Amino acid sequence: MAGFIKRYPLVTSTLAALVLVLALYFTGYTTPAQWIGTAYVAFIIVLTAIDMVKDIMRGHYGLDILAVVAMGAAIAVGEYIAAMIVVLMLTGGEALEDFAEARAARDLDALLKRAPVTAHRLESDAPDAAVVDIDVDEVQPGDLLLVKPAQVVPVDGELLTDEATFDESSLTGESLPVHRTAGDAIMSGSLNGERAVRLRATATAANSQYQQIIALVQQAEEAKAPTVRIADRYAVPFTVVSLIVAGLAWYLSGDPVRFAAVLVLATPCPLLIAAPVAFMGGMSAAARSGIIVKGGATLEALARAKAVAFDKTGTLSHGEPELVKVIPANGTPADDLLRLAASAEQYSSHVLARGIIDAALEDGLTLSASHDAEEIATNGVRATVDGRRVVIGKLAFVRAEDPSADSVPLEAGQTSVAMAIDGRFAGTLLLADKLRDNAAHTVDELRALGLTDVVMLTGDNRDTARALAGQAGIEDVHAELLPADKVDLVSRMQGPVIMVGDGVNDAPVLAAADVGIAMGARGSTAASESADAVIVRDDVERVVRAVEVGQHTYKVALTAIWIGIVLSLGLMVVAAFGHIPPVVGALTQEFVDLAAILYALRALTGGKRDVQPQLTRPTADLSRNTRVAESVS
Repeated sequence: MAGFIKRYPLVTSTLAALVLVLALYFTGYTTPAQWIGTAYVAFIIVLTAIDMVKDIMRGHYGLDILAVVAMGAAIAVGEYIAAMIVVLMLTGGEALEDFAEARAARDLDALLKRAPVTAHRLESDAPDAAVVDIDVDEVQPGDLLLVKPAQVVPVDGELLTDEATFDESSLTGESLPVHRTAGDAIMSGSLNGERAVRLRATATAANSQYQQIIALVQQAEEAKAPTVRIADRYAVPFTVVSLIVAGLAWYLSGDPVRFAAVLVLATPCPLLIAAPVAFMGGMSAAARSGIIVKGGATLEALARAKAVAFDKTGTLSHGEPELVKVIPANGTPADDLLRLAASAEQYSSHVLARGIIDAALEDGLTLSASHDAEEIATNGVRATVDGRRVVIGKLAFVRAEDPSADSVPLEAGQTSVAMAIDGRFAGTLLLADKLRDNAAHTVDELRALGLTDVVMLTGDNRDTARALAGQAGIEDVHAELLPADKVDLVSRMQGPVIMVGDGVNDAPVLAAADVGIAMGARGSTAASESADAVIVRDDVERVVRAVEVGQHTYKVALTAIWIGIVLSLGLMVVAAFGHIPPVVGALTQEFVDLAAILYALRALTGGKRDVQPQLTRPTADLSRNTRVAESVS
C-alpha cells in the first residue's frame, strides 16, 4: 500500500478527497463538500493545464483540452462530484496503464529476470579441478567454466564435454531441447540439461549473445510507443466535435448542465491509454517470436512498410561461404596462393575470410603473421606476409595492383576473391554460399503482406548477386555497393522501407532505413545496435513475423482508439438530450476506457501465426576433397 501511495500520489490524494467529499455530501454537509471538491478540482485543472501547455510547446496538442474544459464546466454548473470522478479517471489512468503494460511486457521481463550473475570458473582442466564462483563480468575468453544442471550458461563458449542437452527457447523460440557435442558453440542464455558440463569461454559477458539481447530488451522497454503521433490524428477533430455537440446541447436546451454532461463523456483517456497498451502488447508478442523490437514507432513503421531491401551474405544466404576452388595464375603454386591468402585474411572481418582460413587450416597449411596488415573496408586486405606483398579482395581492388587480373566464370551462389603477390596477379579463390531454404518463401510472404517493392543490396559481385536473387524471387538487384551506396539507394526508395542485414557494413543502412532489422543471432554488435529490431535466431523468415506483428498491433491500436471514440460519441449524443446526468456520465466513461484497454490487449496475440523454424541446412555443392583436387589440377 505504501508503495502504491508513493508511486501514484495524485491517485491516492484524489481517492482520499473523493471519499471525504462523498462523506460530507451524504451526511448533509453539502457546502463544505462543494468547497473542498471545487478547490481540489481547480488544483488538478492547474496541473493539467501546465502539462497541456508543455505538450503544445512540443507540438502535441488536443489531448488534455477536453479534460480541462470538462472539469471546468462541471465545477461551473455545480457538478463538483462529476468533476472529481473525471479527475479520478485522469489520474487513475496512469496506474491502469502501468497495470496493463506490466501484463503486456511480462515476456520481455522474463528475459531480464533469468540473466546469469555468477559463473563457476575451473582452476585447471584436471577432472578434480577446484571451482571458484566469480561475477559473470569477470569471465574472460579462454576461461574454463562449469555449468551445473538446470543452470543458465553465463557467457558464450565452446562445449568441452562430449555431449550435452540445452534449452535454447529463450534465445531462439525453439521449444524442444537441442543436442550438442564437444566443439559446438554454446550461446549464453541457454539452459543446461540434467548433467553438469564444461565449456571454454569464447567471449566476455558484455559481448555474449544473451547479454546483448538483454541490452536490446532494456532499450525496447525504455522506448516510448508512438502514442502521441497516433492520438494527434484524432485528438483535434474529436475535441472539435465534442465541443460542438456540447455547445449545441447547451444552446438548444438552454441548460448549461447539458454542456458539462456531454464533456465528461468526451475525455480522451482511450486516446492516451489504449495505444501504448497495444504497442507494449505487440513488443511482447514479437519477443515471444524471437524478435526484439526497440519501440512502438518501429511496430508502426513495420505496419505501414511498402518496401523491403535485403543484404545477401548472412541474410538471404547462410553467410558461411566455403572455399570450393583455387585457381592459380602466373605460375603461382596453389598451396602458396591459399596459404598467403589465409595469412592475409586473418586481419579481415569480412565473412569470406573465415572460409579461406578454415580451408587452409584443414589442408594443414601453416599461417604467417603480418606486421602491417590493413583492411580497406568493403574492398580487401593489404599485408606483408613472409616478406611478400599480398593484396586480396575484390577484382577491381586487385586490378589497382595489376591491371591484367582476370575475372573467372561463376556458378550460382559462388563469389570470387582475387589476389596479387608482389604487384602481380596470382590467382582467384572461389567460394560458395547457399541460399537459405526459406528465403524464397520469405519473399513471397512479404509480398502477400503488401510489401511489393523487394530489392537486394549487396557489396558482392553482380553475377553472384543476380544468381542468388533469382533463386529467391527478387528481380531488382544492386550489387558491388559500398555502405554509402546502400544508404543512398534506401533513401530513394518509396517508404516506409525495411532493411534487413547482419554485418558491420550494414550498420549505416540499417540506421538509415525506416525500419532496420538485424539478423542478430550471428551478426555484428554494430548492426544490432543501429537496427530498430533484432532477430535473435538465425532465421530470415522472422522478418515476415515482424511485419505481421507490426500490422496486427497497429490495427489493434487504431481499433481500440475508435472503440473509445465511437462509444464516447454515442453517449455524448444521449447526454445532449438530457438522459445522462454528469455524475453518471463520468462513471460511464470509466467503462468506455476499460473497453478500449481490454481490446488493446489483443495485441498480445501478435496476429495470424508463428513462423516455423527452418532446422535443415543445405551443404555445399562441392565437398572439401573436390575442392582440393581442383586446386591441384
